[in-house]
Order: sequence, then C-alpha cells, then structure tokens
Amino acid sequence: MFFEIAQTWRESKDDRNPRDVPPTMPFRRRSVALLIETSNSYARGLLAGINAWQQEHEAWSTYLPEQERGALPPEWIERWGGDGIVARVESPAVAEALARSGTPVVDVSSGRHLPEAPCVETDNPAIARAAFEHLTDRGFASLAFCGVSRFRWSAERRDAFAALAAEAELPCALYDGAPDGDSERSWSQERERLGAWLTALPKPVGVMACYDIQAQWLLDVCREVGVSVPEEAAVIGVDDDWLLCELATPPLSSVIPDTRRTGYEAASRLDDLMSGRRVDPAPVFMQPVGVATRQSTDVLAIADRDVAAAVQFIRQRASSGINVADVLRAVPVSRRSLEDRFRAILGRTPHEEIARVRLNRVRRLLRETELPIGEIAARAGYRSAAYLSAAFRKSVGCSPRDYRHGDKG
Repeated sequence: MFFEIAQTWRESKDDRNPRDVPPTMPFRRRSVALLIETSNSYARGLLAGINAWQQEHEAWSTYLPEQERGALPPEWIERWGGDGIVARVESPAVAEALARSGTPVVDVSSGRHLPEAPCVETDNPAIARAAFEHLTDRGFASLAFCGVSRFRWSAERRDAFAALAAEAELPCALYDGAPDGDSERSWSQERERLGAWLTALPKPVGVMACYDIQAQWLLDVCREVGVSVPEEAAVIGVDDDWLLCELATPPLSSVIPDTRRTGYEAASRLDDLMSGRRVDPAPVFMQPVGVATRQSTDVLAIADRDVAAAVQFIRQRASSGINVADVLRAVPVSRRSLEDRFRAILGRTPHEEIARVRLNRVRRLLRETELPIGEIAARAGYRSAAYLSAAFRKSVGCSPRDYRHGDKG
C-alpha cells in the first residue's frame, strides 16, 4: 500500500528527473528531508554517505530538522510537499506518519517498523562476528555480551555473538538491561546489578557491548567493582565513536560500521524511488569495515608464553612476508610442539595465523584505501597480485576487486 500511495503522489506532481527534463524546462532541485539525528557518530556517518552520493550524482535541496532518536513524528511530515525522505524509523508512530504522507522513503534503521519501504542497515551478525573474532584472536576462552534488550539491533548482535560462542564451544554470559528512566535510583540499581554480573564472570573474559555508549558505562562499572581492563575483562563496543572511545578509561576498542556506505546506498535507492524506478523493499545489509583497537582490548589472554610470543611476532611482522621458519627463530621451540600448542589454544596452526593476519590487512586496505591490488599485495606480504587474488578468493569467496565494490561472497 505504501508504494501505491507513493506512486500516485509522484504521478500527481510535475516532478521529473532532471536528466529527463527537456532543456527548455526550468530546473528544479528535488527536496529531500533527512530524519536522522546528528548527536552520534553513526548518524553523522550516514549523513556523510548521503552527501557523498549527492556530490557524485545530483544535488538535492535537503532539510535536516532537529530530530532526537525515538522522538514522536514531526507534525510537518504529512503536509510536507517534498520529494523524498531518508529516515531512521525508530517507532511505529513515525512509520505510520511516513506511510500516510505518501512520500517515497528509504529507512536506515534496523527496527523494520516500515517493512514496505526499502531499507539499508548494518549487518548485525557481521558486527557480532567482528567483535567475536577480535576477542578470540586475543585468546579469550570465556566470553560475555552486554546489551540493551529494548533495541532490536542489540538483540540481533547478542544472538549472533552467543551462536558463534556456542559453535566454538566457548562459555558466553549474557546481560540485557538498562535503566527504565533517568531517576538516580534507576541508574543506581542497574549499576549494582551490572557490577554483580561483572564480578561473577570467570576471568579473564572478553566482553562485547552492544554499542559504544553501553561499553563506556560498562568500563565505569568495571572501575567501581575493581575489575581491571583489559587484564581481567577486555571490552569492545560498536560504532567507533572516536571522541567517546578516546574519552573512555581506558580508551575503548570498537567495531567500525560502514556508515558512509550505508548512507550512500540509501541515497541511491531514494533516487530510484523518486524517479519512478522499482526498488526491492528487502533490506540491504552493510558489513563492518573492521575494528579500531585501543587499550580496552590490547592484551593477549594466552597463558602459554611461547604461543603468546609467537602470536605477537606474527601480528607485528606478518605483512613483511614472514613464514613459519621465521616464527620458530623468534620463538625457539620445535615446529611440532608450536603447531600442537597453537591448535590446542587458538584452533589453527602458525601458518594459518600468518595467512589470517595478512588477509585481515588486505580487507582493511581494500575498504579504506584506493590502492591498486598490486600495491596492497606488497603491503600485506604477498609475492604478487595474482598470488593475493588466488588466496583471497579461496578464503573469502570473491575477488579483491568485487570485495572492494561491495559484491562480497
């Protein structure tokens, strides 16, 4: 019904794509509202992506009202005469107002309150996997997740994180909660409850928080109850809100969502809608860029000193083209002994660890730079671009070029 209303609304306006307008007709910029808050780095990343699309394609006349996350729908929505809206649809009330307006909408929230509209959102299972691998790569055999149950995206991250832990046969404690209001009593009770949970966790433990705000709160409570970070509890958040992460004590590691690409893809789909082209309403999920490592997880929870030293050597030198023989010269134990101990602790061999670290560097360079494949191969320790491409396709399921352009296997 939503798209039938939107189509009728579009046909009732003399609003054609500027590329289809004859030269004799006056040009009118499309008017687009952005119902996206600006108070956090995730939302600002979305806005940056929308702006990037405009810079490359068509400049809109954009309206960015002051809008709090989860706020009631603005009164102007239903009488607004604009051409399209990109919105974080966080409540049924906002969804209903947008549907009644008949304006083309693209949703950038995982709430899915407006299932008829195209949606571009973060891949929450991929976010959870990035945090899981970050913690397990550091040797943590005990895990925990700290979330906020009222957020759908938090529940999705929690469930994916717990599933990965179960698959790896690792214990994983779960905590879902937040104060019900702003009262001091509510905050005090919740901090006491979280402190008791933290104290009871087996140590050392790797903890994923559903987002940076929850992670910062978790770090505060760790300090209150005497749990040292990262030695007893390594904490990782999500969003890489740089200022918040750097102000945390200690500075907070965080999964980096690809917000810029999310905003860019949302703008592209809105352009299709406003031009009368059909857009699949199925959600499009954007994978994270990687992890920003800071002091809150800067530790190796590996009791075996030889394995810990070998892992540290590999992570520092993998991109220089080292092999297992180089590792054995740095850690003087027999190859069989080191391989057996690697498998027992990390579930992989030293050779596989070198390959994994190199591939992770390749992923980062593909997503964060425009370097040619040959240069990336050299920086990541591969003999040639062809060798890198073959190894990448075998591990990831697609070519480096396809991965860079978002067509991941």
